[in-house]
Amino acid sequence: MAAVSNVLIVGAGTSGLALAILLARAGVHVDVAEIKHDADALGSGITIQGNALRVLRELGVWEQVAKLGYAFDSLGMRAPDGSLRAEIPDVRTGGPDLPATIGMNRPELAAILVGSARAAGARVLPGLTVRSLTQHRDGAEVLFSDGGSARYDVVVGADGIRSATRRMIGVDAEPVPTGMGIWRIHTRRPAGVERTDLVYGGPCFIAGYCPTGPDTMYAYLVERARAHDDLTERDRAAHMTELSRGYGGVWDEIRPEIAVSGRVNYTWFESLLVEGPWNRGRVVLIGDAAHACPPTLAQGAAQGLEDALVLAELLLAADTVDQSLFDAFTARRFERVRTVVESSVTLARWQLDGVRDADVPGMMRRVSALVSEAP
Repeated sequence: MAAVSNVLIVGAGTSGLALAILLARAGVHVDVAEIKHDADALGSGITIQGNALRVLRELGVWEQVAKLGYAFDSLGMRAPDGSLRAEIPDVRTGGPDLPATIGMNRPELAAILVGSARAAGARVLPGLTVRSLTQHRDGAEVLFSDGGSARYDVVVGADGIRSATRRMIGVDAEPVPTGMGIWRIHTRRPAGVERTDLVYGGPCFIAGYCPTGPDTMYAYLVERARAHDDLTERDRAAHMTELSRGYGGVWDEIRPEIAVSGRVNYTWFESLLVEGPWNRGRVVLIGDAAHACPPTLAQGAAQGLEDALVLAELLLAADTVDQSLFDAFTARRFERVRTVVESSVTLARWQLDGVRDADVPGMMRRVSALVSEAP
């Protein structure tokens, strides 16, 4: 019998919901508290690498993901005018029977995971979060934002890069800006977009796009980080439109969509790496709450999903919950995650510094080889 009978997961992102599915289907009572009121409508587009697909298959949702997403096995490199410079076969890091990459609408992935978590028996509770935690030797007492309270064997902070759970347990790590900002739009997919294509050059560090379904895609432009708190939607659309004028090809079809979409998103690239252990007592951090990286390697969601898989394995196999369990969890994950975070940040730094002789292909091969191994 598992050493845990009830678990609270704070945050209904990919890592939190994955953990909920794995624990609930093994008979553990799981509550998932999500501060937003619509837990299955978070975000726009997401790029899911093969090692993440491997975890999604373990969760039993691969067929749904494959049906709604857009799979591809190569990466295109283009000149600013849109002409193709190279087509690079992508590594199938999840194994030969899974595609290298799937682009997907993030709300559709969230809906799949929420539905699967509930079907497994987990309670997903939108509009609820944790106000305070009181730890005991054998669990944690939780006071919720609605005034209710409950006691859990383990509490999992899966509440993102600005995790309130992380602060509550006294972990003082904070995200660090990398110096880049990304403009994103989710829009219709032109017929010629069948994989991720990237442009290095022109007015931005990166101009790229990724198909997310039969009719949809997301496109993005990466430049130096700028203050953006006071930008209106019109300002964001105007700036992204102006940046896009440096690119041809598919960008000529994307450009008219930017002004009318009403949903141009701008965020900074940030990184975070919590030194071990990732727990304090019976409260443990996973996903972006423990580690986060700029999307230069598209490994953020994958690493969070791997956290969920490893933590579930350890919790369900344990006879007792003690520090050795959490130490084993951190030991299984830390070096792999550190390599991904540091490599992602290094790729961004090379671009910011204009390094022309950087071994980008070599770094990408090393990371692909690492994440191809089981976590």
